Amino acid sequence: EVVKVTKDPEAAVQVAHAITVHEVAVEDDYFTAVDDLNSGEDDLGAAHIGETEFAAGLFYLYLCINRDLLVENLGGDQELANKALAALVEAAAKVAPNGKQNSFASRAYASYILVEKGEQQPRSLSVAFLKPVRGEDILAKAISGLETKRSNMEKAYGPCADNKKVMNAESGEGSLNDIISFVKE
Repeated sequence: EVVKVTKDPEAAVQVAHAITVHEVAVEDDYFTAVDDLNSGEDDLGAAHIGETEFAAGLFYLYLCINRDLLVENLGGDQELANKALAALVEAAAKVAPNGKQNSFASRAYASYILVEKGEQQPRSLSVAFLKPVRGEDILAKAISGLETKRSNMEKAYGPCADNKKVMNAESGEGSLNDIISFVKE
């Protein structure tokens, strides 16, 4: 079966740059590499001195999906749109940049996911982090700050979505499968 795709389609998915919710301190990793087993009988071997900067962060990432436009761009194929949405949500939750994995093993999964659906104008909640989160438990404070900002936006503007679903790995609420099912509904 051939799926007719819209010519010159308008993008149905927007992804903002991920931002840290807290101040980030860049650290230096000074390292050496030496061939300790080389006796020098055949050659003198090699050595290396290097420095790598690194930082760790808790990130806020915002995605906006126009589901109707996605289906239209995929030639009306609802099943294909659902597969694409499931793959996008899973990738956003589980996939991190893979550079320097052997050095830093950065394999973090999302700790909190909020999905909102509706006909209203979408809005990011990144303003919750204009003032960096500080303290001992930045994850809990970031989640609380995000939920407070969402609640306050709703007080100011009225409902910003018809429905929502949350996965919170910190408190054990919801699951990625719940989120994916909600997005596909």
